[in-house]
Amino acid sequence: MLHPQRRWGIIATMIFFIGVSDMSNHAISFESTQTGVAPEGWTSTLTGSGAPKWTIESDETAPSKSNVLKQSVRATYPLLLKNDSSIKDGFVEIKFKAVAGSQDRAAGVVWRAKDANNYYVTRANALEDNVVLYKTVGGVRSPLDVVGRKGGYGIDVKVLADTWHSLRVDFSGSRFRVSFNGKQLFEVEDSTFVDAGKVGLWTKADSVTLFDQVTYGEAK
Repeated sequence: MLHPQRRWGIIATMIFFIGVSDMSNHAISFESTQTGVAPEGWTSTLTGSGAPKWTIESDETAPSKSNVLKQSVRATYPLLLKNDSSIKDGFVEIKFKAVAGSQDRAAGVVWRAKDANNYYVTRANALEDNVVLYKTVGGVRSPLDVVGRKGGYGIDVKVLADTWHSLRVDFSGSRFRVSFNGKQLFEVEDSTFVDAGKVGLWTKADSVTLFDQVTYGEAK
């Protein structure tokens, strides 16, 4: 017989899957955008200091076999927020390639962003070989505990540099599920930001990162 806490965990996960299974999807590619310029419909900002540079570049290795989005200038935490997005429950998924960086080689997805200093982000790092979910509150970033485990720092997983990967987060209520390369890694429970907010992209420090095939959806 299942322990009551374990049984409730299974029920909560089932409810989570039901809640995010019916989505209104948006798919964003960068094929039609001129190279060397910033993407339209997005706002470049940051947490901390620096001057992020997001540009469209050509890359035949990309999953789309066409243009990609590149962040190439050092800043504390560069952000790129989708202007017309406002999602409470849904998902965000990206394809990314960590190209360079001696301090960090990171790529992240952002959701429920109120502004540049208040949001959730999950990121993969090719120097640390892990995936971590954080909340940023008032500009201060804090890692969140994985459900079923106290403490620790995300989940260790091999994140190869110069290789295309997928990173996805599904979020419903206070429950967030993170997947890497199509495999679910972990879940997090947190209720700091409960209202709808913008989705976006994220890097860190001196990361040079490419992004492609950005998709997001809102639960109907």
